[in-house]
Amino acid sequence: RSLIFPLLIRQGKPTPFFTFVLALLFCVYNGYLQGRSLSNYAEYPSGWLKNPCFTTGFIGWLVGMAINIHSDHILRNLRKPGETGYKIPRGGMFEYVSGANFFGEILEWFGFALACCTIESLAFAVCTLFILSSRAKQHHQ
Repeated sequence: RSLIFPLLIRQGKPTPFFTFVLALLFCVYNGYLQGRSLSNYAEYPSGWLKNPCFTTGFIGWLVGMAINIHSDHILRNLRKPGETGYKIPRGGMFEYVSGANFFGEILEWFGFALACCTIESLAFAVCTLFILSSRAKQHHQ
């Protein structure tokens, strides 16, 4: 998301370079920690891919990703070229929650945490919940 979404945005406010660097460092470090946790420390039984925790988590991750991608598509297409001003997003999960993109990402990371069943993945999901729910509350207001 951090690489593809910015390329799809047609217009918008520029992101300060320092913010970009911090976000990049965070994503790289989190990816390293998640990958190292899964490759070096996590142990799974031979039938783990058929385990209900993995299956439910994978489905949650997949549904969350679909919600996130669709919500981002709606947000990117809110305004016509040259149009300014605030617009309320409609359609998809925006009919149920005002921060559908945030909801999708939270669901993604909790699905990932359930599929992996590691303390590191759960810690990231909980941090994502706190950070994105506060952003969602601000956007809703």
